[in-house]
Amino acid sequence: MAAPAVARTQLLRRRSTRITLTTPIGISGEDRAKGSFAVSAKAINLSKHGAAVQLSRELLIGTTVLVRNKRGTQISARIVAQISAVQGGLHTYGIEFVEEDANKLNNFWGIVFPATS
Repeated sequence: MAAPAVARTQLLRRRSTRITLTTPIGISGEDRAKGSFAVSAKAINLSKHGAAVQLSRELLIGTTVLVRNKRGTQISARIVAQISAVQGGLHTYGIEFVEEDANKLNNFWGIVFPATS
């Protein structure tokens, strides 16, 4: 059976491989209700350019948040998609790093990603 058109399109747009790892992070910014927040969250399906993140706040697509890894490094990211409906009180969003510092971007997760073909 052929993959749905949306899934094929998303795969073609991927700039880097995703790795199925889960890591604790902190996220801060402004939520859907325009309230400032700073919460613990987790990142799943990591890539060199972003991740899927799960947190207890409802966010707006297109907003920018600050993501902090377990080593204390912070990086700016844009909310690009809501991946799933609320499950267990958690919202899951796709984020894309908007950082311009290539060194910070390449080393944020502390892992080496396979080269994309």
